[in-house]
Amino acid sequence: MTTRWLTPEEQRAWRAYLAASRLLEDAIDRQLQQEGGMPHLFYSVLANLSEAPDRRLRMTDLAETLKITRSRLTYVVTRLERDGLVRREDCRRDRRSSLAVLTDEGMTVLERTAPGHVGTVRSVLFDRLGPEQVGQLEDICTGIARGLEGEGQAQAAVEDVPWRRRSSPCSGTTDE
Repeated sequence: MTTRWLTPEEQRAWRAYLAASRLLEDAIDRQLQQEGGMPHLFYSVLANLSEAPDRRLRMTDLAETLKITRSRLTYVVTRLERDGLVRREDCRRDRRSSLAVLTDEGMTVLERTAPGHVGTVRSVLFDRLGPEQVGQLEDICTGIARGLEGEGQAQAAVEDVPWRRRSSPCSGTTDE
């Protein structure tokens, strides 16, 4: 097998991507730590739950949405639970699954933290791009994500991704 080394242009683009993504994540984390007392991942859990029906999601679905392992999500939810921002509920349709539920206190923290977070995202990313570049960024990131998530690949390969597993009967949207 022959290695396809990066061209000089590809190398520059790769290094620019790495620098930008690391600096962006650092800026967002610092803002959220200072204003919300939480890292970006914790904020992302709260934000995703706030957008879900009844502010609840099946833990497995939340892990897949966030692109993290179920064990990492369990750690994060345990910490958020300790702070009263999230609670876990059993899934009545599938005893193997549990739901993460955003509490009223968690919603209050999110509502207080969101304006600063959005301001940071706007100032460090979108204020530096023109409208055409925003569309290009979306297209580029969507294409990369689809490729990494296995679009067009056999299902077995897709399930090798750590946050994936077969769906259980509990959808997470309603727990009847």
